[in-house]
Amino acid sequence: MHDGAEPVARPIPEHVGIIMDGNGRWAKQRGLPRIAGHEAGTENIRRITTRAAEIGIRYLTLWAFSTENWRRPREEVDGILNILAHAIESETQELHRQGARLRHIGSLEGLSPDLCASIRSAIKLTRDNTRITLTLAFNYGGRAEIVNAIQAIINEGIPASDVTEELIDAHLFTADMPDPDLIVRTSGEFRTSNFLIWQAAYAEYVFSPVLWPDFGPDDLDNAVTEYGQRDRRFGGLTDSQPVQPARV
Repeated sequence: MHDGAEPVARPIPEHVGIIMDGNGRWAKQRGLPRIAGHEAGTENIRRITTRAAEIGIRYLTLWAFSTENWRRPREEVDGILNILAHAIESETQELHRQGARLRHIGSLEGLSPDLCASIRSAIKLTRDNTRITLTLAFNYGGRAEIVNAIQAIINEGIPASDVTEELIDAHLFTADMPDPDLIVRTSGEFRTSNFLIWQAAYAEYVFSPVLWPDFGPDDLDNAVTEYGQRDRRFGGLTDSQPVQPARV
C-alpha cells in the first residue's frame, strides 16, 4: 500500500492532465448503477490530488464533465451535477488546508445558480494557495474553448494579420497556466477526446488500463515514471541524435 513517502523518478512534470474515464464500467463490474461509479470517481479526486502535490506536480487538471456529456440520460446528468455540488461542499475545506488552489475551466452555462455560486466561492477561498493548482474541467470541450478564444479575438477587433499562437494562448481558459507536460487517460481507452487539444500539442500521453475509481497514487507514480523515461524533442532533436548528412 502506498504510504506517500516514496520518491518518484525525476523529472516530475509541472502540469498533468487526467481524463478520468471508466466510472460507468467500474459500477457495471460491481452490479451497481452508473451513478455509483461517478460517486466513487469523485471520491478519488482528493487522493490523487494529495499524491500529486507530494511528488511536486504544480498543476493538476482533471476532466470531470465534457460538453458532450449533456447528451447522456437526464437522470445521469442530474446525478453528476448533484455529486459535483456535494463534492465542492465537502472537499473544499480539506483541499484548502492542503494548500490547493481550485480552478474551473469550461462554461458555467446550464448549471444551477447555487452550484455556480459554490464553484465561485471555492475558487475565491483558495485563490492564494500555491502548493498545487487543481483545475476541474467541467462542461468543457477543447474545440469549444478554441471557438471561444477566436470569438473573443474577433470581438476585440484584432486584425487577422496580428493573430499568433501566443495571442490564441492568451485567450484560452488556461491562459495563466503552463501547457500540460503529461496527459493520462484511465480505463484503457486510446482517445484524446477533445481534452486540451490546443495545449497538449507536445504533451506526452500515458494510457492506463485502470478504471478511474481504482486509479491510485501508485498508478499516478507509474505514469510519472513513464513520463520521465520519454525523450521530449518538441519537433527537434536531442543532443544524442545528431543530424545525419544527406545522401548524394
